[in-house]
Amino acid sequence: MSLMPFLLFAFVASITPGPTNILVLTNSQHYGVKNTVPAILGGCIAASAIVLISGAGAGEVLRQFPLVRQVMSWTGVLWLSWMSWQLFSAPATRLSSESQIRFTAQAAALLQIVNPKTWMMALAVVSLFAPASDHALRDVALMALWFLVISIACLMCWAWLGKAVNRVFRTTVAMVRFQRLMALCLFLSAWAGILV
Repeated sequence: MSLMPFLLFAFVASITPGPTNILVLTNSQHYGVKNTVPAILGGCIAASAIVLISGAGAGEVLRQFPLVRQVMSWTGVLWLSWMSWQLFSAPATRLSSESQIRFTAQAAALLQIVNPKTWMMALAVVSLFAPASDHALRDVALMALWFLVISIACLMCWAWLGKAVNRVFRTTVAMVRFQRLMALCLFLSAWAGILV
């Protein structure tokens, strides 16, 4: 396996904006980086496990049964649409309150599991970068481990960005506008995946 192309792929897949990144940013904005780490770990561990499972052959189910993939897609889109509405409609007084919906480790992991884009990314990783060798499962496990490390680093960057947002947007009105922009980005990223 050529490591550098794989590492670059894992970096791009992890750092580019998507539902998980946006939810990490908004969670960090409200609760801080430290309280966002469980969601980061939950999402990254689940995505890495999907790489490992796909490498072991289970990911082929999505290729062979398009209905399963379609049900997963719609489940993910509807759930993300509901979350984006919660972010968009949150009044200014709720933006910093404990009643705000948190992006938990379980929610982050579930998001990866029901997201067929994560499974397709994992299948792409395995088909492009896993060598056909006598130790294929070991090589896929190493790929999953590298993916875990890179995705944690990338999502930590998004969490730090969420913390910086509080310094940039100091007024309640500015925070609400930013919150609504992030809600729209989350909504669009969810629906873009199903429409393409």
